[in-house]
Amino acid sequence: MKKTFQLQVEGKHPDRLLDAIKHEIRKYLKRERRRDLPEGADFWDFDCKFGLSEDTAEVVHLANVITCIDTAAKEHASQFYVEILAKHGVRAKRPAGEAREHQERHALDGLDDDNND
Repeated sequence: MKKTFQLQVEGKHPDRLLDAIKHEIRKYLKRERRRDLPEGADFWDFDCKFGLSEDTAEVVHLANVITCIDTAAKEHASQFYVEILAKHGVRAKRPAGEAREHQERHALDGLDDDNND
């Protein structure tokens, strides 16, 4: 999906327009995730760019796309550009010892927070 969305359309309420844009993006993501994965792939990953125009678009994480849209709307931007391209991803497995250390560290972090109160 490579698209420039208008945030100010005559005859449409800006809040409803913003909701429709977010719905369209989420619908695209759901549709892409339903596609069959290629052999050897574990999940669908997405390369995302966001900007007020195509020329100024910067790479953002998928989780931040909606936040960027909200920010653009709050700043009264007239339009924004979103690029979301699907790609297949392969999960990297952690070594067994590293996973255990990671879990222990998080368990200890929770104990440290209780002592600071």
